[in-house]
Amino acid sequence: MSTVAARIALLIFPVAMVILLLCRQVVVAARQAGSRLRGGNGGGYPAVTGRGAFWGIVRVLVVEDHEELAQTVAMGLRREGMAVDVALDGEAALDRTAVNDYDVVVLDRDLPGLHGDDVCGALTRAGYPARVLMLTAAATIDDKVTGLGLGADDYLPKPFAFAELVARIRALARRSRPALPPVLVHGDLRLDPATRIATRDGQRLPLSPKEFAVLELLLSARGAVVSAEQLLERGWDEFADPFTQTVKVTVSRLRRKLGDPPLIETVPQAGYRI
Repeated sequence: MSTVAARIALLIFPVAMVILLLCRQVVVAARQAGSRLRGGNGGGYPAVTGRGAFWGIVRVLVVEDHEELAQTVAMGLRREGMAVDVALDGEAALDRTAVNDYDVVVLDRDLPGLHGDDVCGALTRAGYPARVLMLTAAATIDDKVTGLGLGADDYLPKPFAFAELVARIRALARRSRPALPPVLVHGDLRLDPATRIATRDGQRLPLSPKEFAVLELLLSARGAVVSAEQLLERGWDEFADPFTQTVKVTVSRLRRKLGDPPLIETVPQAGYRI
């Protein structure tokens, strides 16, 4: 009997994972559609809407067919405080951009199957607002002109220095966002996105990467309410489960580390704000 149960479990598990992924995509799409229709959170409070309302947290899609390189780049960008998803081919890239808002798409031009040029052209024709940074082993002037002509915003030849990649991504993300001061300040609370350091009353706060991300998003909203869904979308990658209490737990830990007097306000049925 236990053998039969084990076989059934092996059959059910992949189906359950597919259903969970589809639910995630439906939730994201519905949230984006609802945000566009409502123009806010429906709770009577000023709300953060659109990618331009955020500054420090950069959401990136890395499109690269060499999986080891793609995962290495993604890991490095996450260490820089970015939320990163990975697509290993052009079709997967278009699928992800259909359901997720990215600030920057790092696109390998020489993709097998659906070529990087075709991906870039499709994003441009659809009016997708993310900035596109093209990567390629071919670095001739003609290659750059062609790539930029297709709608790419920047061009980086391989091999590249990782520090330059980070700098270019941040520069591209800033172009579509309102200017904010380099250091975010609220009373005795200071947060420097460049150095990844936050202090209160002169004392450095021992924040985890996700706690830092949530604090940065709340400060960059400048008093507007940020919903839990927006925090999850901007601070985590596409594999974050939208039905978990991840945001609530992270905000609770962040509150404890910020100390008294309390800074983060919970707005019922709307979200959080500082």
